[in-house]
Amino acid sequence: MTDLPDDAPAAPTPENDAPAAPAVEAPPEPAPDETPGFADLGLRVELLDALNALGYEEPTPIQRETIPQITSGRDLLGQAATGTGKTAAFALPILERIVPDAAVEPIALVLVPTRELAVQVSEAIYKYGRELDAQVLPIYGGQPIVHQLKVIKRGVHVLVATPGRAVDHINRGTLPLDAVELVVLDEADEMLDMGFAEDIDAILDACPFERQTVLFSATMPPRIASIAKRHLKDPVRIQVDREAVPAGEAPLVRQSAYLVSRNHKSAALGRILDVESPASAIVFCKTRGEVDELTETLNGRGYRAEALHGGMNQEQRDRVMGRLRSQTADLLVATDVAARGLDVDHLTHVVNYDVPSAPESYVHRIGRVGRAGREGVAITLAEPRQRRLLDNIERLTKQTIKIEKIPTVADLRARQMELTLDQVREALESGDDLNRFRAVVDALADEFDLVDVALAAVKLVHEASGATEDHEEIPDIAAREKPKHKGDKWDKGAKGKGAKSWDKDKPSKGYQGKKDRDDRGPSAPRGPQGDTSRLYVGAGRGDGVRPQDLVGAIAGETHLRGNDIGAIRIFDRFALVEVPTDSVDRVIDAMKATTIRGKKAAVRKDRGDHD
Repeated sequence: MTDLPDDAPAAPTPENDAPAAPAVEAPPEPAPDETPGFADLGLRVELLDALNALGYEEPTPIQRETIPQITSGRDLLGQAATGTGKTAAFALPILERIVPDAAVEPIALVLVPTRELAVQVSEAIYKYGRELDAQVLPIYGGQPIVHQLKVIKRGVHVLVATPGRAVDHINRGTLPLDAVELVVLDEADEMLDMGFAEDIDAILDACPFERQTVLFSATMPPRIASIAKRHLKDPVRIQVDREAVPAGEAPLVRQSAYLVSRNHKSAALGRILDVESPASAIVFCKTRGEVDELTETLNGRGYRAEALHGGMNQEQRDRVMGRLRSQTADLLVATDVAARGLDVDHLTHVVNYDVPSAPESYVHRIGRVGRAGREGVAITLAEPRQRRLLDNIERLTKQTIKIEKIPTVADLRARQMELTLDQVREALESGDDLNRFRAVVDALADEFDLVDVALAAVKLVHEASGATEDHEEIPDIAAREKPKHKGDKWDKGAKGKGAKSWDKDKPSKGYQGKKDRDDRGPSAPRGPQGDTSRLYVGAGRGDGVRPQDLVGAIAGETHLRGNDIGAIRIFDRFALVEVPTDSVDRVIDAMKATTIRGKKAAVRKDRGDHD
């Protein structure tokens, strides 16, 4: 069985990516016009039985393309988005390598960016390899390393690890890599964004030279090409995009954005959700605190909302996902990291409570809807200063995000009446026996006009539906003309305050300019734009802290990405990190629950008393 850690923030479900795919020697050619099935890919019978039991009928395009290549031993560079089935694309070839009755030792290492994805992938591999008695272990920070050591000693076939914890094990000499035949880098671009470039190099250097390496990434920036050049041998490159919408058909994901000031965001979201009436939705927030606060607000508005973030234990996470999947909850309010890899079949709406700073994050998020021919809706709330980020997303996706007007009170009331009309019409057309209520109508008809009786009945239906009483108009700023030039309010570019050094009178006290970027390594972000502040972190060179450790810890626990984090300076006993001013308190709060290089470190606003 899967040896999942006792407190694993585990994968709530088998990965949706998973419609599994086969592998083996040259598979037989399918008949013309016939889609090859898993059997055509030459998978062993145990895997075919497992896939059949899980209800998978045919491989996805990424599985058809990559499984034969991986099982033939080729290094592979694959570009595929979330939801295309890439987990099964590498999991099935790994399981093909398991030899019955042989010594149980790691034959494959899978690196993933987050602990949620580590457990998600482990669950998927275990489900596919159940009949092979596949032993799988997720390895990530935030759980007792003693348990991991115990399971490793007992024997595992597949290690699924986050880079930071894998490096910890390598430094301890407790990660058995001598027999590893295949290394997979899953969501490589995400790992680089989190500052794990040097860790990935160290891990790959520690693996056997004569190994097979497979890299998957949703995007292919130059940094990915650099890793591929260093660590992959003559790789075959495969790119599989989401299935394109046929010409003339409406897109499967309707994308729109609303411009709203920060003070009115929660009210605007409630109004928009009331009008949209989603069957099931995920609302993405930047921080844990924002998740909790917004969940409480939405519940107060009558929604059945559940929170999901990294501060919750596994039992709480499982309970939340159970409610969402059983549709006893309407909304999941979550951070990016907590929701990574999760999939809900009946999801209809994705809401970005803030514009993601990286366009790729936007693509990942909205990829959770509009699947299997079902239409989905992607909604983004943007503050005026974030208009530039919407432009970046449009350039990447080559799609227009329509700027909508926030519904007015009149719009809301009209929509609520429309929903009430639908309810009454449905009752009239349902064929249910309504005659049992005739005595009530006849009794009332003796005293009142029948139209008044109907109006009273509709009023009761309307009020019972939970229609929100909302009288406050939300300021409409969508009509303002979009600034066109650099220097206009929302497009300061690199000339914002964040581009300045911390103290122009003390240039030696902080990284500046090119030196800052060089010290951050080849995957270094360009730093934040806008107002920035400095944080004091109570761990430094003496604790083995490196810039990428700080970037990875902050990006892994907060809404910030690598390129949101500015200059870093590391001293013997402490470090100074530059972050956006409006995120300081949230970063401090989030960092209380994590460790840096295995050590709890105090994090606070820098007082400058060490200069």
